[in-house]
Amino acid sequence: MHLFLQNSSINPSTDITITGSKSESNRLLLLKALFKNLEIQNVSNSDDSQYMLKALDSDNPIVDIHHAGTAMRFLTAYFATLDGKTTLLTGSQRMQERPIKILVDTLRALGADIEYDKEEGFPPLRITGKTLLKDEVRMKANVSSQYISALLLMATKLKNGLTLHLEGKITSVPYIKMTLSLLDQLGVETSFEGQVIRVKPYLDTVSKTFTVESDWSSASYFYSIVALSPVGTQINLSTYKKDSLQGDAVLQEIYTHLGVQTTFEGSKINLKKINTNVPDSLDLDLANAPDIAQTIVVTCLGLQVKCNLTGLHTLKIKETDRLEALKNEIYKFGTSIDITDDSLHLSDSKLLTSGPVVETYNDHRMAMAFAPLALRTEFSIKEAEVVSKSFPDFWNNLAELGFNTSVSEK
Repeated sequence: MHLFLQNSSINPSTDITITGSKSESNRLLLLKALFKNLEIQNVSNSDDSQYMLKALDSDNPIVDIHHAGTAMRFLTAYFATLDGKTTLLTGSQRMQERPIKILVDTLRALGADIEYDKEEGFPPLRITGKTLLKDEVRMKANVSSQYISALLLMATKLKNGLTLHLEGKITSVPYIKMTLSLLDQLGVETSFEGQVIRVKPYLDTVSKTFTVESDWSSASYFYSIVALSPVGTQINLSTYKKDSLQGDAVLQEIYTHLGVQTTFEGSKINLKKINTNVPDSLDLDLANAPDIAQTIVVTCLGLQVKCNLTGLHTLKIKETDRLEALKNEIYKFGTSIDITDDSLHLSDSKLLTSGPVVETYNDHRMAMAFAPLALRTEFSIKEAEVVSKSFPDFWNNLAELGFNTSVSEK
């Protein structure tokens, strides 16, 4: 689907309901597979969570999780502990290019039986489940927090629990704390001190209901829309918590620099454009919230604010190399951007009035991050349907706001 976005203006005040956090949903879905009596409300309707749910419910020896990176990491650990069950865990072509060696090596060190079905270090994986008796292991911590969370979730069912020693700078700490918080709420005893995480075994049968908070990553696009709108514009989003487990809740603070005020009203957050006073340059370390980098840099492009974002090393192994993708697509709008392996620098914020065609690289966040620019210029997005990976209702929500779009199937 090729989506054309014409110069738009939005309704001055609109209510939007956003589905549950993909990150929380996937963790809870795995815990429900481990502890059958859990109930989960407001589960994400994203493709990723649906693939996760389908995989956990399947008896098929071949499990295809398509582009769902979180599912690949979590299910690798999960299937490794299912004694006697052999599973071929595979995914899309891009998934087969995303490294998983660090997680596999760590699980093997615990005694797991995992083989690479094609290329060493990458999916597909042939996993023969067995009882893992070892309870202490070391792992590099500077690549993906999802590797760490996969081990922590699986540790609840190990006979002696798990002591995990992390080596190097720890990436995306809020996501690790999210996992530990959910375990704590379940009743699992955990600790996180320095570079060591401990999870005690938890073999009890428990009945508990979890309500998933709405997704802050999805909220980021509405922050961008409000930032690019006139003073007084307001969008109300539900359902959110002041004490959020999600690292992307840092949006509240970041977007104050771009003229957006966040206020809580019960379970809603109200985003309001309160001023046009923006800095010449925005400097941020996003090591704990890398998924909002694309949204922030596009917002800065629209506001003609320079920005320097660091802590982005994990973006190179996402659905695409997001740093290269941003460089390629922002250049089409008449602006240059410099990137390194872990940073980007937007120094010249010009903006063409019309014409660019944005490639999505099969990355949902590329499509959604660029969409708010329709408030400042005309352009089109190829393969716009990719948003279903995390936010199937995105284009419908933009239509509710008043965005002017048209579709071509070319």
